[in-house]
Amino acid sequence: MTYFSELKEKKIIIVGGSKGIGKDIALAFARLGADVLITGRNEQDLLQAAKELKQYSPNCSYVAADIQHVQQIYEMMDHAYSRLGRIDVLVNNAGINIARPSLEVTEEDWDRVLNTNLKGTFFCAQRAGKYMIEQGNAGKIINIVSQMAFVGYVKRAAYCSSKGGAVQLTKALAVEWAEHQIKVNAVAPTFIETDFTKAMFEDAAFQQDVLSRIPLGALAKPEDVTGAVLFLASDLANFITGETIRVDGGWTAI
Repeated sequence: MTYFSELKEKKIIIVGGSKGIGKDIALAFARLGADVLITGRNEQDLLQAAKELKQYSPNCSYVAADIQHVQQIYEMMDHAYSRLGRIDVLVNNAGINIARPSLEVTEEDWDRVLNTNLKGTFFCAQRAGKYMIEQGNAGKIINIVSQMAFVGYVKRAAYCSSKGGAVQLTKALAVEWAEHQIKVNAVAPTFIETDFTKAMFEDAAFQQDVLSRIPLGALAKPEDVTGAVLFLASDLANFITGETIRVDGGWTAI
């Protein structure tokens, strides 16, 4: 048996797919021969990422949108569906964090984090779910959440709230859409080693604190998250729904 071969020619949407974890996930699907459409806010980043994806799968493409705005989400998903012809897998990867002490968090900070990480995730799933139900074939929705859905950490009141909500959202949608054979699951990474997080870990005390909480003694890499996503998207996970896989090196096991 060749694992993941069934993902060839699948129609995949990756929200937040131009950089970091999302880009790594997109490249993995493209290498397997899937038609991948990535979304994000920065068109230049999307254009560059799409060029890389097309090296492996020529039908890959992108749509620019800001998922803090529901109308843009609807237009993005409608365009993606029109271009792809169907939606087999949606990966909700877009997310932000504003690291700030709780006493300093502003309403704008709170709204930006919750609107992206929770509201945006819901309305992307809602629109994809609508098309999955209409097209009559089982689809899969995979939400990228965080270990911070399960543990607290400093300067992350809004972020922890948003990711905890996304885990519960995953369960709610899984239960509601089970009758349509739509599987909804999540992946919860620990801190990931990317260009985006590199600046954070220049603070030696912060890096040491994080590593001291991870029994495996290292940061995760994007490919660690990608492996979990490919599993959930594949036929190996056809009887799994409402679950969250923690890719955290054991942090939440303590």
